[in-house]
Amino acid sequence: MVTAGADPSAAEPSRSLEVEHTYDVDAATPLPDWTVLPGVAAVGEPEPRDLDARYFDTAAAHLARARVAVRRRSGGPDEGWHIKIATPEGKHEWAWPLDVEPADDALDVPVPEPVVAALAQWAQPPFTALARIRNHRTAYALRDADGALVAEFVDDQVTARDERRGTESSWREWELELGPAAPVDPAAFFSAADDVVAAVGGRPAASESKLARTLGA
Repeated sequence: MVTAGADPSAAEPSRSLEVEHTYDVDAATPLPDWTVLPGVAAVGEPEPRDLDARYFDTAAAHLARARVAVRRRSGGPDEGWHIKIATPEGKHEWAWPLDVEPADDALDVPVPEPVVAALAQWAQPPFTALARIRNHRTAYALRDADGALVAEFVDDQVTARDERRGTESSWREWELELGPAAPVDPAAFFSAADDVVAAVGGRPAASESKLARTLGA
């Protein structure tokens, strides 16, 4: 994740670009040896994270049609309110700090005014609960010989609920996201990663995001 600075206490969000590949894996799929990837010299210790995300949209799904997602996620180093915008070069993410923690069974959590203002180019409130995605994540830092972060690999155990249909689902998936010391040729890096994942039985994700999979897309 490449982050452009903004004061997290201000109305302006921090901004980043996520360049990643996601993979579908089975419950028993073993972890691959990531040190065979270009530029990766070492794999860090596993870091467990418990993430809880609520997603919102209008009743007419204006955000989904624009390939934009808004969520409130707690847990992990980047918890907060996020707008994620899908583009050919990756997912642009705008982030604001968290507000008061909602009750565990709360659905229609108020979207903060700075986030509503940023969403105005795609949709206007009211925003209602779309999905809730809980994720037990184990993260690994993939570092080069100098210790710089080439990429982050995460092994996700996902439990999701489509709030509008009242259906639940669960699955395991992997994500591999480029870091500040990413190789100069990301396409070659991800091609090698695809081969490494295929060798242990994984495959490219059938859905473009956890939210899409939750909603059956």
